[in-house]
Amino acid sequence: MAGFPSSKNTKYHNRSNSLPSRPHPLISQCDEHLTRLRVFYSTSASSSSSSISQQLSGLEDLHESVEKLLLLPSIQEAFVRHCGEKWVDELLDGSLRLLDMCSSAKDALIHTKECVRELHSAIRRRSEMTIEVQKYLASRKVVKRAIQKALDTNKSIESKSNTTLNGSDYDTTAMVSLLKEVEAISVRLFESLLFLISGKKTKAKSSWSILSVMRSKREVCPEVDAELNEFSNMDNALSSVTCQKTNKCKDTTQVFENVQKHLEKLDLGNQDLEQTTERLFRRLIKTRVSLLNILSN
Repeated sequence: MAGFPSSKNTKYHNRSNSLPSRPHPLISQCDEHLTRLRVFYSTSASSSSSSISQQLSGLEDLHESVEKLLLLPSIQEAFVRHCGEKWVDELLDGSLRLLDMCSSAKDALIHTKECVRELHSAIRRRSEMTIEVQKYLASRKVVKRAIQKALDTNKSIESKSNTTLNGSDYDTTAMVSLLKEVEAISVRLFESLLFLISGKKTKAKSSWSILSVMRSKREVCPEVDAELNEFSNMDNALSSVTCQKTNKCKDTTQVFENVQKHLEKLDLGNQDLEQTTERLFRRLIKTRVSLLNILSN
């Protein structure tokens, strides 16, 4: 199995009879999805909504493969056999953690869509533009606080997740490592999505390993150095509208044209992200239900 230690190097010599001695095609498929996501995440120079949306689509494909993997009798038997062990509880908690992060992003995108709709209406009226701009910027502060709270909660949970498997057979160890890597890269991509919405981005790593992902501290670019995206560009454009009150901006037409341009880009990007995130959220629900069903039977 790509990415897992070979049988020559592992200390687990007795293979389980209930799990296949060779990697199942679905396990290999998960590995392929993981590899593509690692490379995309590490090499992508863009923090635009289209780039993040592509990564989330790849994440959706990965979780679809995981869902199919969890339907295999051999995998289900492994979970039932080890029911009550800490790693099983951690995988369950991890599935809930991903749902919470995805839900936070989804809520922020829906909130942004509503604010964008109000701005579109205000631009047509023109007379209420300044009021709507102030409302939008105020709502952005609410969104950013909610995102920061979600990120802080995730960081706290991550610091407590550090279980190692002792005495488990090779195939169970490999299966758990795979699922933890899926969780780890999912967390990273959800973080990227949340930072995108807040106008920030994370520094991409040139290499990837489950240990470095699960144990290292997040490296975050300061907001002033953040690469601009549709969300931060919209914030900057609206700030130029508020400066008219202090007579710093004289070309009103140009200001409104700039706002209109960035608003259209934000609208398209936000819609794309919302649709992708909604699909992924439904996929994560199915995965969690599969885990719960396995352990309840």
